[in-house]
Amino acid sequence: MSDLVLTPMGLRAGGRLWPCSIGRGGITSDKREGDGATPAGVHRLTGMLFRPDRLAARALPRWARPIGLRDLWCDDPGHPAYNQPARAPLSASHERLRRADPLYDLIVLTDWNLPEAIPGKGSAIFVHTWRRPGYPTAGCIALARADLLALAPVLIPGRRLIVRG
Repeated sequence: MSDLVLTPMGLRAGGRLWPCSIGRGGITSDKREGDGATPAGVHRLTGMLFRPDRLAARALPRWARPIGLRDLWCDDPGHPAYNQPARAPLSASHERLRRADPLYDLIVLTDWNLPEAIPGKGSAIFVHTWRRPGYPTAGCIALARADLLALAPVLIPGRRLIVRG
């Protein structure tokens, strides 16, 4: 599979166009923490996390890692763990990766604002399951669960995700 390319029509990958949602703030070349925008640029896929109580590991690439009960993602620009995985308890602002809803049952991590995170440049830019078609994210790219599961086996670390603004 070649690059994944976000177009105004959807996410082009594997010779198909997959419907997707983006951030409520649209696409931006000046991403800021909390702006709700999807950052433009060339990003790399860096990891895959999944809920082992909801998805079978055998349906996913071997490099996918389970989400634990205490797994978080720090989104506090003033904290040393900003834009990095963390574990509960954490007093800093964060997102729980093990959510009650299915949005994070499968998460594809990107290298947005990594490896040296710049405070305030945005965090937790993932590819995950959407709430419903057309419903915006907080800055991530979201797909239908079935589509994300269909793409998962062919995604590899280092694959480019191109977001054009």
